[in-house]
Amino acid sequence: MDHLPTVVGLGEILWDFLPSGRQLGGAPANFAYCAHLLGDRAVVASRIGSDDLGQEARRSLLHKGVTDQFLQIDPAHPTGTVQVHLDAKGQPKFEITQSVAWDFLELTDTWKALAQSADAVCFGTLAQRSEQSRPAILKFLDATPTNALRVFDVNLRQQFYSAEIIEESLRRANLVKMNHEEVLPMKKLLGMSHSSPEADAASFCQELADKFDLGLVCITHGAGGSLLCDGKNSHRHLGFRVQVKDAVGAGDAFTAGLVHGHLNNSSLAEMNDLANRLGAWVASCSGAMPSPPEAGLEQALEKSGEFHHANASARGGWKKLWCLSSTSIAFTTSLPVLLEIAPLKPACTASFVSSLETCCTVSSSMGTSGVLREISLAA
Repeated sequence: MDHLPTVVGLGEILWDFLPSGRQLGGAPANFAYCAHLLGDRAVVASRIGSDDLGQEARRSLLHKGVTDQFLQIDPAHPTGTVQVHLDAKGQPKFEITQSVAWDFLELTDTWKALAQSADAVCFGTLAQRSEQSRPAILKFLDATPTNALRVFDVNLRQQFYSAEIIEESLRRANLVKMNHEEVLPMKKLLGMSHSSPEADAASFCQELADKFDLGLVCITHGAGGSLLCDGKNSHRHLGFRVQVKDAVGAGDAFTAGLVHGHLNNSSLAEMNDLANRLGAWVASCSGAMPSPPEAGLEQALEKSGEFHHANASARGGWKKLWCLSSTSIAFTTSLPVLLEIAPLKPACTASFVSSLETCCTVSSSMGTSGVLREISLAA
C-alpha cells in the first residue's frame, strides 16, 4: 500500500470493569488501538454518553494516540459498561449493559465521508443488537470503497446475535475471523452443521468462503494459534505460549495484526505470525489496551516468539519449520509427509518434536549421535 491506511473500528466503545480495575475497551476500540500501535491511521467510530465515563473515554483515547473525531455524543443514554469475570486461566466472561450510547449509532455525513476513505473496517455482532445501530453499521459498510477490507470479527456475546445478523454481516465482509468456540454456533445458525468443527475446520473455512465470496477466513484457538484459509491455500500457526494476565482484547489485537499484514500484502504465514505475536503480547498484559514497553512494541513482539528454526525437505521442496522456544511451531505442508530435518541443536530436539505432537502424529528417526534427521507426520 502506497499510503498510510485508514483503519476503522466500527461499533462499541465501553468500559470493562475487571477485577484489577476499570479499563477502556470494546472490540472495535481495542482493534483500532492495536492498529494504531502498528502504525496505521486508526479510527474508532462509536458513540459515548454525555457523562463522566464518556469524557474519560475520550481523554483516554486521545492519551493513547487515537483520534476522538468520530465519537458521537448521546445526550440521553450512558456510556457503555461491561462487568468482566476472569476464570483461572484468565479467560473472560462478560455481563454487558444494555440500552447504552453505542446502541444508538447514527450514519452522519461525517461517518459517510469516513467510510468512503476507509482502507479497512472491522465490525462485529454486538453493536448490531439494537434496531438503530444495526442499519447504521450496514450502511457504513455499504459506503466503503469496493476494494476496502471489510472485516467481520464475529465476537458472539450472550444472546446478542442471530442468523440474520450473521448472514447480513457475512454478505458485506471479505475477511471473517472467529474463535474455535464460535465455529459450531456459526455452523448451526448458517445451516452448515453437517461436520464437527474439530474434524474439518479447513473444509468449513472453504465452504464459508465459497458461500459468501470471502477472501480470507480465520479461526483462532487462543494460545493454540490459528488457521487461515484464503480459498486456495491454508496456513496453521500453533501460537505462542506466554504468561497470561488476562485474555481480554487478545483476539482484537490478533485481528489488528491480521489486517495490518493483509494491507501490506503479507503472505498467510507472515500474517499469522504477526497476528499471533500481537495477541500473545496483549494477553501477557493487563487490559485490552496496554501501553507498549519503553523498548518499543517491536521488541515486545519479538519476545513473544523467540525461536530457533530448522529447514525441512518436504516432497522435494524446502519448507521452513519454526521451532519456538515456547514449544510452538507454524508450518505449511499437507499431511501425511516425510520431512528431512537439517540437524537441530540437541537442546531444540525435544521441544521441536513436542511442538509437532500438538497438531499431528509424529514418528521420528534419529541419526548418529542422537541427532534428529527425519520425521514422519500424519493427521
